[in-house]
Amino acid sequence: MFENAFNNIDRALRNDEGLGSELDYAEQTSWLLFLKYLDDLETERRDEAELEGKDYSPIVSPAYSWKTWAAPKTADGKLDHNAALTGADLIDFVNGKLFPYLKKFRESTDNPDSLDYKIGEIFSEIGNKFRSGYSLRDALEIVDQLDFGSQKAKHELSDLYETRIKRMGNAGRNGGEYYTPRPLIRAMIKVTDPKIGETIYDGACGSAGFLCEAWQYLRRDDLSASDWATLQRRTFYGQEKKSLAYVLGVMNMILHGIEAPSIRHTNTLTENVMDIQERDRHDIVLANPPFGGGERKEVQQNFPIKSGETAYLFLQHFMRKLRAGGRGAVVIKNTFLSNTDGASVALRKELLESCNLHTVLDCPGGTFQGAGVKTVVLFFEKGSKTRSVWYYQLDPGRSLGKTNPLNDADLAEFVALQPGREDSAQSWSVDVADMDAETWDLSVKNSNAPEAAPLRAPAEIIDTMLARDAETAQILEDIRGML
Repeated sequence: MFENAFNNIDRALRNDEGLGSELDYAEQTSWLLFLKYLDDLETERRDEAELEGKDYSPIVSPAYSWKTWAAPKTADGKLDHNAALTGADLIDFVNGKLFPYLKKFRESTDNPDSLDYKIGEIFSEIGNKFRSGYSLRDALEIVDQLDFGSQKAKHELSDLYETRIKRMGNAGRNGGEYYTPRPLIRAMIKVTDPKIGETIYDGACGSAGFLCEAWQYLRRDDLSASDWATLQRRTFYGQEKKSLAYVLGVMNMILHGIEAPSIRHTNTLTENVMDIQERDRHDIVLANPPFGGGERKEVQQNFPIKSGETAYLFLQHFMRKLRAGGRGAVVIKNTFLSNTDGASVALRKELLESCNLHTVLDCPGGTFQGAGVKTVVLFFEKGSKTRSVWYYQLDPGRSLGKTNPLNDADLAEFVALQPGREDSAQSWSVDVADMDAETWDLSVKNSNAPEAAPLRAPAEIIDTMLARDAETAQILEDIRGML
């Protein structure tokens, strides 16, 4: 039922001339789903209050509630077409009244982790792109059929939403910024092995894939009320700079079952890393930060190692956000391991001296669809120097792409070998004492792979070709003599 509903939503979106890409579809679906979720949550809270004999004060005033403008019902529970806005009236209400009302929620609270603040933040950062009130009415009627009232329903909806985010990532470069292959995330989580009571942080959380997968890893049906409350309110923390990604992340976590996600809409890199206090730190960092240039000079002043490479700034941030003994797993371009510029060398040195970089996972080309670069995953623990680095060179035995993506089976051997850091055809260890102290080069060089035959000199190749030509000419002459 949910899959059919999502397909029908797509059809309604494609019929509107204001929506032209998968990014638009994801954004507009998100605010519709959020308001329907909010209405179902309010209904659930109202029912709980009535059972306890308490009054309930709704978050959204009745004039702007989902049941009033999006899905007014008749006494028999069917859509009241006489009360339901449509056409230009619907667009005028959404743009002129609903969105301005919802934006004001951010002003009513100073707590960025509260649901009220999330409402204001979301509707301050995105806008309605529907131009046709008839297309919007079609979408509203489909979304109204969705039910957020059970964990099973949320699980199905979260799977569909993840598929949408993945499709958005496959659609182009910008969408790809928000999607990290889930099998890779799951492997990173298995290696870091979070426990209930530990905090998990992603300062470049995008669509919150790491936080959602960590939630799936930790949640169980037999959790105590105390553990459940810990997972809901005191475990997952994220920050995201871009508006669309922030909305996707909040909605993704909500659909996975986190009622008020602790995701903040902010540029993580504007925080001076020297100002990070113990109360700001976390037990686990899981992240795939953006790479490339883009941050202003004044932002670079927040870091001891100045760099125009955004990922280098994030890595410094993550190292300082970890508590002593904390574990990190961070995706970064593989050129970080060998670049000889001052920032790269200094950052590798700091990483090796302030953390135990125990594992480097070398990912094959095509792991990140459309990225065009090779990546590695750095696994490290805060608080002790690195003495030995264990490398694993992932080789799925095929070319990765849209129709043949990375899967969990591809990473099974890595996950199995990593705890013991065993040597194999794909894995080996390097002692830091054997590294060049001038460059701290961490390049992936598989000492267990068979050595390639040395290339022949050009003159030798030419001599061989001439000899074979002469041999061929002699054979042809012998055949001529036999005729």
